[in-house]
Amino acid sequence: MSDLKKYISQRQAKDAAFNDGFEEGYQTFKIGVMLRQAREESGLTQDDLAERLNTKKSAISRIENHAEDIKLSTLEKFAAVLGRKLEISIS
Repeated sequence: MSDLKKYISQRQAKDAAFNDGFEEGYQTFKIGVMLRQAREESGLTQDDLAERLNTKKSAISRIENHAEDIKLSTLEKFAAVLGRKLEISIS
């Protein structure tokens, strides 16, 4: 188990407030991380991606760091510029 997973498990066991809404927040965080990793794997900076999406670097940063309110159309454009496809599943 990674150090992060250990920390989360311990925190969830000790702190009910931490656990409330954790999963939803964690999923949002993961989206931003996945977008950043995809951009970096494509060899693009935030400036490069912003230029290709006809937006500003600050918008890319906001998407990567605060993905909780991102439009599906924005995700599709982001993926397309990186030469990727967007897959969504409901589980």
